[in-house]
Amino acid sequence: MENQNRSGTAGKAIRCKAAVCRNPGEPLMIEEIEVEPPKAWEIRIKILCTSLCHTDVTYWKMSTGPFAFFPMIFGHEAVGVVESVGEHVEEFQEGDMVVPVFRPNCRECRDCKSQKGNGCSIFGGELVPAMPRDKTSRFKGMNGETLYHFFSVSSFSEYTVVDVVNVVKISPEFPVDKACLLSCGISTGIGAAWKVADIEEGSTVAIFGLGTVGLAVAEGARLRGASKIIGVDLNQEKIEIGKQFGVTEFINPTTCGEKKISEVIKEKTDGGADYCFECIGLASLMEDAFNSSRVNWGKTVILGLEMHRTPLPVNTSLLLRGRSVTGCLFGGLKPKSDIPFLAQKYLHKELNLDGFITHEVGFGDINKAFDLLLEGKSLRCIIRMD
Repeated sequence: MENQNRSGTAGKAIRCKAAVCRNPGEPLMIEEIEVEPPKAWEIRIKILCTSLCHTDVTYWKMSTGPFAFFPMIFGHEAVGVVESVGEHVEEFQEGDMVVPVFRPNCRECRDCKSQKGNGCSIFGGELVPAMPRDKTSRFKGMNGETLYHFFSVSSFSEYTVVDVVNVVKISPEFPVDKACLLSCGISTGIGAAWKVADIEEGSTVAIFGLGTVGLAVAEGARLRGASKIIGVDLNQEKIEIGKQFGVTEFINPTTCGEKKISEVIKEKTDGGADYCFECIGLASLMEDAFNSSRVNWGKTVILGLEMHRTPLPVNTSLLLRGRSVTGCLFGGLKPKSDIPFLAQKYLHKELNLDGFITHEVGFGDINKAFDLLLEGKSLRCIIRMD
């Protein structure tokens, strides 16, 4: 069926502004680019607002690795409106409000149909700096050079092209500044608490790192009725922030004296926390989290990407006594079904999203969002495209 497009841009390249990263660690440059029309099973989205995630900053700094391709358009937390659709697209139409996500969900493969995880065996095996099906880019600079994609989203552009497996339709009633928060970090933390750990009422929880993801874990634990939620962070300012999301006790490791952090947590939880979450990405903290979990059934969930690629040392004799360690991407959530569920929780005033928004800037000031995050001053900075 031929898709109609009231703006007359369907099937044509669009010129727009994008924040382009030309070299790792350098400020982004607002440039005019060309965004090609969507191909089969793709949609082109007009981004309304986006937000900055620590993952963007991590890869922005990297000069080597799977996403060290420059020039690149970063950004993977966003909300927008469908501008046009490619062939074979039936799930979306022009004007739909959508949230792009880095975690694919085709809903047809064995993994997508299984309730045991949230992987996709067709599109989830490899992240490439291009479109997932034909491995080519939809972005060009004004001199014709290729601009690379990031995490299948690239939301630091007024328009982007995304595969249908990486997009979720959302109610037009949902406030746009909150909608982009569902794309990654907050969903990851809540999902880890609900789907991966499956926290039950009365549980004790220890969270290592009270950034956005860690606070989202706390929010998920609070909603599940955890009796004690211990936040571990070096930043004393996180004490008051943590309380907004259910953190009941705070530990700064530098104030523990000669005691190990695991010893302090065991004292506070009568033998160890039922659930521990590592949300930073350091093997040493992952080990601390594991050692802080309860013997016999303590579960440690790893959410942080180990920034130095250091392996996790685990005492296997402790595993034999019932402790376990697991990891997850996107909190174990299946985007197509679970993001609308979280959206409804917010609309019913059951989920705190507002507290995560600490700053807001215009698109032209996007580098300020980077500064705020690097300085530890923001949780989520909303970047409005208009």
